[in-house]
Amino acid sequence: MAQKYLLTAFSEDRPGIVASISQLIYENGCSLEKSAMTNLSGEFAILLLFSSMSDGDNGDLLEKLTTECRRLERDKGITAYIRPIDVDEKKPRADILKKTVHVEGLDQAGIVYKISQFLATNMVNISHLNSSVRLSPQSGAALYTMTIQVEIPHTLSLQTLEDGLGQIGDQLNVDVTVS
Repeated sequence: MAQKYLLTAFSEDRPGIVASISQLIYENGCSLEKSAMTNLSGEFAILLLFSSMSDGDNGDLLEKLTTECRRLERDKGITAYIRPIDVDEKKPRADILKKTVHVEGLDQAGIVYKISQFLATNMVNISHLNSSVRLSPQSGAALYTMTIQVEIPHTLSLQTLEDGLGQIGDQLNVDVTVS
């Protein structure tokens, strides 16, 4: 099986960042599998999963990719890190329930921490999280929105999860729903 790698990168947003990163992957005989990229306040952030097209020894490849990452930082101002990962082909788990948690309310410190800490304490895995702040058109107040894809173990009742998240929502004065 081909070796898989995880790449994280960031740079001040400008044209050409994706081209530079994808060139590094392509020219080193690798194939991009999954990606997430976004602009965060003028910084472009990238998270990629890619694999070597070769089934042979990839020790030299990792060294070359790491050298190429240093070159990207030096020549183009793109900070990038690569690490090999072990990926077992996972079968869909029958012992979890997938749900989405929605959080919305006035922006304040601690929303992500308190929600994620509750989830972790209850062994609920976060598989994806998106959040943003926008200004209310009526009042101009900062509104925080978060959407979390979660994997709930069958040992935790949905009612217990909803009740616990509801209590946190009440403490923070934000709306929390599970769908």
